[in-house]
Amino acid sequence: MPSTTSGKAPRRKNDELLKGAFEENFVDLLRFLYPDADDLFDFSKGFQMLDKELHTIVPDRERKGGSREADLLVKVWLKDGSPQLILLNVEVEGGNDPQFAYRAWQYNYRITDRYELPVATIVVYTGDKSQARPSEYCRKVLDTSIQFSYRSYHIFDHSQEQLLGMDNIFALIVAACQKALLEKKLSEEALGEERSMIARALLLHQKYDKDRILSFLEFLKNIIFIGNTEINRKFDTLIYQITGGIIDMGIIETVKLQERRQGHLEGRLEGRQEGHLEGRNQEKRSIAIELKKLGLPANSISKATGLSPEEVEQL
Repeated sequence: MPSTTSGKAPRRKNDELLKGAFEENFVDLLRFLYPDADDLFDFSKGFQMLDKELHTIVPDRERKGGSREADLLVKVWLKDGSPQLILLNVEVEGGNDPQFAYRAWQYNYRITDRYELPVATIVVYTGDKSQARPSEYCRKVLDTSIQFSYRSYHIFDHSQEQLLGMDNIFALIVAACQKALLEKKLSEEALGEERSMIARALLLHQKYDKDRILSFLEFLKNIIFIGNTEINRKFDTLIYQITGGIIDMGIIETVKLQERRQGHLEGRLEGRQEGHLEGRNQEKRSIAIELKKLGLPANSISKATGLSPEEVEQL
């Protein structure tokens, strides 16, 4: 039986969540935005993340009231063998900067100048349905003109039904972004149902490995954040049941908590050998006692803490 999940953990910012999700599922993102992606890109060569370079190429990326940490710069290879850079600009949560299209053009030409490679710009808008979503920048001075067009996508360009019906994990990321905007408009119970529906859509496809599924579920629980412990427990139970016990979110989060606590403990005991081992073992026993109170079986507690089943039984 999965454990109860606390909703009190500090929440990650949405731009950080999106950057991680977009980066980890970048191939699926391209297949989502380009129906002919497998004919355009040579995925066998992989791709190279260069987004750290954005801090030196575009040092003024920070914007008033936030940052552009969700932006990605990726080197890909086309089927004709040529390399190309893809700049993915993510306009997080309702931004309506009137200078956004200009900045997209500015980033494009600066990166082109730096790498001397063609740069394709993609913009993903993640605000509500009223968000401005420019897809070009134009300027004309006397006989000189600039017309810069780029691919843009808004998370409401597809309906929930369309997204849940697609066999693509990025479509579910988009669906989660849609629901995240309802956080203050729906009850936690209703939001929990929406979150569970997205999780079911992923798990029923059964085309992704365990690590990809876990990563997505962690993203889902953070982007659609619910503080109610009972709702989170039901979500963990649903995952446990659908996967036949293969994925136990409660145990996974307990292990992470254990690792964080052990990290703090090791920091405090750095340079002190005496008592180090006993301190770690005591930490494991304390966690095991709490898990026993929740009614978890000894074998599950053993996996989570590293204690033997016999040691768990004796607590």
